[in-house]
Amino acid sequence: MTGDTLWWHRDFRLLWAGETASQFGTFVSRTVLPVLAVTTLAATPLEMGVLTAAENAAFLVLGLPAGVWVDRVRRRPVMVWADLLRGLLLLTVPVAWWLGVLTLAHLVAVATLVGVATVFFDVAYQSYLPSLVGREKLIEGNAKLQASQSVANVAGPGLAGTLTHLAGAANALVTVGGSYLASAWLLRRIRAEEPSPERDGPVRLRAQVAEGLRFVFGSPALRAITLCTASGNLMGGAFTAVEVLFLTRDLRLSPGEVGWALACHGFGGVLGAVTAGWCLRRIGLVRAVWLVPLLTWPAQLLVPLSEPGWRVTLAGVGFVAVGYGVIVYNVAQVSYRQTLCPDHLLGRMNASVRFVVWGVLPIGGLLGGVLGETLGVRTTVWLTSAGLACSALWALLLPLRGAKDTSRHLVPGTNRERPTTRGRARPSRRTPRAR
Repeated sequence: MTGDTLWWHRDFRLLWAGETASQFGTFVSRTVLPVLAVTTLAATPLEMGVLTAAENAAFLVLGLPAGVWVDRVRRRPVMVWADLLRGLLLLTVPVAWWLGVLTLAHLVAVATLVGVATVFFDVAYQSYLPSLVGREKLIEGNAKLQASQSVANVAGPGLAGTLTHLAGAANALVTVGGSYLASAWLLRRIRAEEPSPERDGPVRLRAQVAEGLRFVFGSPALRAITLCTASGNLMGGAFTAVEVLFLTRDLRLSPGEVGWALACHGFGGVLGAVTAGWCLRRIGLVRAVWLVPLLTWPAQLLVPLSEPGWRVTLAGVGFVAVGYGVIVYNVAQVSYRQTLCPDHLLGRMNASVRFVVWGVLPIGGLLGGVLGETLGVRTTVWLTSAGLACSALWALLLPLRGAKDTSRHLVPGTNRERPTTRGRARPSRRTPRAR
């Protein structure tokens, strides 16, 4: 590396480009699949809940074993194979449409298997980043990766709406499959030799899973982060199940307008990614974990206040504010977790957290579908928006605020001493190795 930023790190640029292509595929597919189910297959609210649950069920079923496995193999090949699998699976949808045999069961099966590949990709790439760039570059690396996610969140739904309008929802998935294949090709070009994983011999799966869970839930700070994120994701999953129905039927938006409405999440996210470093320097890394959600997530309550006409903009404002808060929160909490965790536990730590925070998404999806079917779509939007606004309270009720701030040790351009915590907030007796 010839410069002081990751812009000059060739292998990080390839990881960044591959992850960006993957994120575009993810956000296009998350818009196209529900639009296809609603507009072409006439899915009911309950069926939409099942589809939403299928997209995330693998995190609940395979999240913990995936962490053990990722800790025992090199992580880059895992990401490559996951991208190849996702690309090929999604390409089966337009083929089935062309042959006239596409069904909702096919969409649910594809969503489920794509979710399996996503579990392994996400656990692997979060565990791979510290060894690729070093712990002192984690905030910069995570901010850049979150920026890509935010740009994809902006452009992906809009691109999905445009492609759906021009070519049809099924045909739009050709682009999604291609983006995952492009990501796999970029990741294969990384030259850095990944160190061999540490292996302590044949250890039972249950014991390794338990070690990761003890590391996460034995720390009051990490426990607070996990519960805060899980609560937000539970309500977010329930909201997502009825979101497209709300936008199309209650707000009377066209498929293209739905795409751009969903892109408002990403507009806020781009702003959050661009300003995350500044924000963490101003308010502190740990403080950002609880303060940013507390200030931004309640804006979700603007969404159920929206109506057809000019009041549609209320939903857009809410999406932008929540999108901003989610990205800054993610940069802070992911960097905090990665910094405090020893290398040999990274996969299990990330998998343990994701098992909880992503495992609630299928539960939330089913909950949203049932509520939408029984109480109505708008009532469900009200309930889930209120639940998301209250999710940040977990961080206030648990002793996360007792942790000593670590932002001055991690933000580029500041001191780079080893981060510490105060009192009971110390996550582990093992000191993270500096890289």
